[in-house]
Amino acid sequence: MDNSRATRMGTAPVLPLIIKMSLPAILSMLAQSLYNIVDSIFISWDSEAGLTAVSLAFPVQMLCSAVGVGTAVGINSLVSRRLGEQRQRDADNAATHGLILAALSSIPFIIFGLFFCEMFFSAYSSDPAVIAAGKDYLSVVTIFCFGVMIEMACEKTLQATGNMIAPMISKLIGTVTNIVLDPIMIFGLLGCPRMGAKGAAIATVAGQILAMAFMLTVLLKGKHAVHVGLKGFRFHGRTVKDIYIVGFPSIIMQAIGSVMTMGLNGILAGFSDMAVSVLGIYNKLQSFVFMPIFGLNQGVMPIMGYNYGARNKERTMATLRYATIIAALIMAVGTVLFWTIPDLLLEIFDASDEMLRVGVPAFHSISLCFIPAAFGIAFSTLFQAVGNGFKSMMVSLFRQLILLLPAAYILAKVGGLEAVWYAFPVAEAASLLISILFLKQVYNSHIKTMGAPSKA
Repeated sequence: MDNSRATRMGTAPVLPLIIKMSLPAILSMLAQSLYNIVDSIFISWDSEAGLTAVSLAFPVQMLCSAVGVGTAVGINSLVSRRLGEQRQRDADNAATHGLILAALSSIPFIIFGLFFCEMFFSAYSSDPAVIAAGKDYLSVVTIFCFGVMIEMACEKTLQATGNMIAPMISKLIGTVTNIVLDPIMIFGLLGCPRMGAKGAAIATVAGQILAMAFMLTVLLKGKHAVHVGLKGFRFHGRTVKDIYIVGFPSIIMQAIGSVMTMGLNGILAGFSDMAVSVLGIYNKLQSFVFMPIFGLNQGVMPIMGYNYGARNKERTMATLRYATIIAALIMAVGTVLFWTIPDLLLEIFDASDEMLRVGVPAFHSISLCFIPAAFGIAFSTLFQAVGNGFKSMMVSLFRQLILLLPAAYILAKVGGLEAVWYAFPVAEAASLLISILFLKQVYNSHIKTMGAPSKA
């Protein structure tokens, strides 16, 4: 069993360690961004109804991702803390439980895909073309979601041990598969029948299943700081509880984003289908700004969790400081891009004059939230790393449901479509204040009295 990667999280200089651990994760998340956006680009070239359908399907995909990522975050936090505490058997047990829980998490979405897709799209659109394309796309994505669920659990388990390379390769496998198969299946190339939105969905899940197969092989056959043993497995209630103490708030936190997007789609549909499409395009494009931050957090969370478990205050806080600065710089670049070239970004999706008219001011307004979001995301990562994911959930709840949706509704009534987009920066600024208050509480209750520092 290889413990060298885990040990370096408590000894290596912090900034080079963050870069070394985060860079592969950032590349992985950029690959994930391509995963998210390629379907929409090709479908926009195929039909406008398909693009609207994929935009409407996005909240359900977000919900599926929320369950998978949230469970995986709980696994990551628990495994890294147990390794920091030198509790090897408990770390192994957490990793094994995580894999089983990830597989079980796909069951509700499989049921949804089999029986409820048409009902879902009928609630948002009366256009038969949109409903048909949406059903074709979403049923495939949900029925075969076990691939992405299991892949994420393996990914976060390995990241908790300091292995960031295998997850990066996994994302590249999935992304390349998706990019290659998308045009073939959507447009009917190389003898394949033209399948439109359904072809995009098949390409997506094919990439996810191949990535899952790779990650399972690496996790089960390779040498790591944890060992997954499925033989004679029995559920241990305490381990499940410890995973979901962090994982459940993370699920809720990300599921709130799904509910928020559904609510915004409902508000925007009152103006036009084009407004819904613009939000869908924004959700795909902003991932190129936010996904590197999430990749950074994947690198820093094990460092924070390990050093918190080892009772090393200086290294825990140094990791937070560096992560916050790097995140803010990335978000600053994203803000500049959304302000200077929004028309070029929209034209990737074969934007019409109407889409540019709606989308350019939307991108300007929404991107004002980027830099405040950098601080909030970094603070939430610390909350999760020390096992206090409830605070992350509360910040997300406050931002996306208590503030953003009501603000969007009021601004829509008062100022029309262009005013709606300002709900994003308003909600982000207010939630940052809550994050700062929670950070002070976490520091005073969890970190302030920790052990002697070591060189960071």
